Amino acid sequence: MKIHHVAGVLLVIASLVAGTAGAKDEYSFKVHNTSGSAIKKLLVSEDGKEWGFFEIGDGIGAGASVTLVWDESTNNEDCKQHFKAVFADGEESEPVIFDFCEEDLELEF
Repeated sequence: MKIHHVAGVLLVIASLVAGTAGAKDEYSFKVHNTSGSAIKKLLVSEDGKEWGFFEIGDGIGAGASVTLVWDESTNNEDCKQHFKAVFADGEESEPVIFDFCEEDLELEF
């Protein structure tokens, strides 16, 4: 694994965002790529074995930030999820457990 992928590669800030009146609440979080390489995939797993992904279009460029929203289908899943990033060069970050139910949570990986 390359050094830029190990030290402070990705900053994730979680926040609970309430939906509009009459709509279901939605959960979102902010991703800030602090690496020198674009993130091409953001993988997530409840159990750390089977991985899904967030739709991030062409990726998250170095230094860029995006806000992602959990799909409603995950509403009955555990708050703690495993996350890892896949970079443009194919390298993957180490998985980190992220509790999106916590307010003002900040993680770096």
